[in-house]
Amino acid sequence: MKLIIRKTHKYLSFFISLQLLLWTISGIYFAFNKIENVRGEQYRNAIASNFKIDNLNLNLDDIGEISIKKRLGENIIIIRTASGNKYLDESGIGINKLSKDEVSEIVKNNTSLKPYLVEEVTEDKRGSEYRGRKLPIYRAITKNSKDKDINVYVDPYSGEILSIRSKQWRIWDLMWGFHIMDWVDRDNIDNILLKIFSILALISSVTGLLIFFKVDWSSD
Repeated sequence: MKLIIRKTHKYLSFFISLQLLLWTISGIYFAFNKIENVRGEQYRNAIASNFKIDNLNLNLDDIGEISIKKRLGENIIIIRTASGNKYLDESGIGINKLSKDEVSEIVKNNTSLKPYLVEEVTEDKRGSEYRGRKLPIYRAITKNSKDKDINVYVDPYSGEILSIRSKQWRIWDLMWGFHIMDWVDRDNIDNILLKIFSILALISSVTGLLIFFKVDWSSD
């Protein structure tokens, strides 16, 4: 029995050692990087939002949820329904999509970043830094105070800054993919590889403890 335990521990440890190393490295990175900084919260400006809805005039059916956002000083009403989102002004009239110049102005006003290029994203890509977002969206390519490129993603209608993506976030995302063993989409924590390696790591740990404490097996 001891021989079986030792061999099990030896070969399992060798087999899963690389993934254990990746789990450890990614865990250390997570521990030493604040998630708020990874998400780019330090670049957002604190802006007071005061809404006056005296002129609000809506008469709509099938309303799931309503929210109000500021877009270049104007109130924008966002109505979420089963069929999709609607973007209206205070009079209940549909609004136009933002221009690239307007997106640049929004990023300047709402962050400490300096945009130098705005482009529209219309194609979804697996594992992209804007994955999970409804397309199209705008990507404003900006510079921070250290002259590093930062991508800012903006809703084309509400002007809401959806996410801020930096090199720090990309490293975090890569480490997260290593951690959950989903190296492409980096979203699926229910994948079979993670389950298998987690069980194998548990077996390796248990057999290592049995060897360390020299458990006496009477059948030996």
